[in-house]
Amino acid sequence: MTKLNITAQLKAHQSKLKLCTACGDMQGPPVHGKPINSSIMLIGQAPGPREIDIKKPFAWTAGKTLFSWFEQIGCDEIQFRNSVYMTAVCRCFPGKANAKSGGDRVPSKIEIQQCQTWLHAEINILNPKLIIPVGKLAISQFRTFKKLTDVIGSSFNIKINEHKTKMIPLPHPSGVSTWFRTEPGKSLLLKALSKIKANSAWKNNI
Repeated sequence: MTKLNITAQLKAHQSKLKLCTACGDMQGPPVHGKPINSSIMLIGQAPGPREIDIKKPFAWTAGKTLFSWFEQIGCDEIQFRNSVYMTAVCRCFPGKANAKSGGDRVPSKIEIQQCQTWLHAEINILNPKLIIPVGKLAISQFRTFKKLTDVIGSSFNIKINEHKTKMIPLPHPSGVSTWFRTEPGKSLLLKALSKIKANSAWKNNI
């Protein structure tokens, strides 16, 4: 399949995604990155309210932290957005959890399952060689684990829809998280970034 055909498929896929209203408790419109034909896929958890307004993933505080990580391995935000297919477990904003927590609501199993159709379609189109899941929810879609220390800093061979690929997880760059700012999270994050930089798909795309 040519790059032009893959890009056309991604554009058609995203056009259908924009019309999705399957989850009544989610707040749209659905958010997605550029229709980049890439062998690298970054998978976030779900957009926040700012991303819904700006209409692109990781467009606010967490995004600034995330892109600062990639700058450490030679890729700024513009280059990343133009080189990596950015997607998420859920594409609409789940809403706030409650007034006390101040955090976003965790999507339900049904919402995750319904949105998984879109994610699996993208994996089938792109057949990525490297998947970078960001945060516990995204990582748990591909691997069972108890603590972030079990997965961050490691790379895994995984199989999705008959597609074999490499997965290198990252913690979520939330502004309220201290995990990646203190040890052992700080060192494990650097180890994960080093593995991403050394990956052949990263070298060929960035």
